[in-house]
Amino acid sequence: MSILHDEGQQAIASESRRILEARISKDDLLPLLEESGRYHEGFWTIAKEQGWTALALPEAYGGLSLGLVEMGLIAHQAGRTLSGAPFLTSGFGVAKAIQLYGSEAQKHRWLPGLASGEIIGAICFAAGADPLPSTPPLALVDGRLNGVASAVSGGNAADVAVVLANAGGQPALALVELSGVKRELVESFDNSRLIADLHFASTNAEAITTGEAARAAALHILALQAVVTAHEQTGGAEVLMEIARDYALTRKAFGQPIGAFQSIKHRITELYGLVELARANAIHAAAREGQHDFITAAAAARLSATEAYDTAARDCVQIHGGIGVTWEIGLHLHMRRARTLALEQGGPFFWEDVLVDRIAGAAA
Repeated sequence: MSILHDEGQQAIASESRRILEARISKDDLLPLLEESGRYHEGFWTIAKEQGWTALALPEAYGGLSLGLVEMGLIAHQAGRTLSGAPFLTSGFGVAKAIQLYGSEAQKHRWLPGLASGEIIGAICFAAGADPLPSTPPLALVDGRLNGVASAVSGGNAADVAVVLANAGGQPALALVELSGVKRELVESFDNSRLIADLHFASTNAEAITTGEAARAAALHILALQAVVTAHEQTGGAEVLMEIARDYALTRKAFGQPIGAFQSIKHRITELYGLVELARANAIHAAAREGQHDFITAAAAARLSATEAYDTAARDCVQIHGGIGVTWEIGLHLHMRRARTLALEQGGPFFWEDVLVDRIAGAAA
């Protein structure tokens, strides 16, 4: 498949960008940094109204039967405007876990609500810094779940979660309704992500799959989410590059625009290269969904997008000088989001290991 988008996909990108730029403002986002327990409700309302929550789900369950490419286009525009309740990614992960591995009863119970956005999903795989632990901290025994899922993105507002648990010494994916589950909100670098610890105490859980198939399924779900996040990171990096370019053309020093100095020219040029590489990797990974090399492509996209967004957040602040760290300019919003997204669904070390293992395995 070409990494160029067709006319329909370009229309999705342009229309979502128009809507978000018209309805999302920095003033909506700044207060969320200082408050716990709130998320970007304006974005989530738009996502539900526009049907973005239903993009990649089957029509039989209220979806639009599109794919990861279209999901990535929306995430890219969300990254540009710094919008994003975390639920667009986490709800997508839960919905795909149920669609790909769940029973028919589970699909009919949960997918319509996830497609409409009325049900919010969360993924609970990680144990500390390990996004896919060999020994999960949650224990699943006779349909009952016990333990603590730490630092779950979107966990404070989620209605349902897909968890990775230990079922008699074997990994298992399970589906858990979160009503009545104790939640402990975690203060974070980006409080709008609603990160929370979930405390399970003999909580009812339905197994989805067990054994090595469960680990493979968990990695696949992480990879799907990672591709969505890579698009969001690329969108953020792209808009930061444009902000830095525009500022360099208007801010003057020693009687000329600072963009005339080689140090600024080179920095913005290097950013352009990072952004375009990340964009190409993200589009390629989305296009490889369902193919044998999908996880390899997802790992490459995640790594390049993380580098692009981190570098763009740092360099854009530096190009602006002292004004770049002020509340008024708001570049710190991107800095916080870049650091937060770099860790969700696994940090660079995890995806480097996945990439090396896959490449080595293919070579063998």
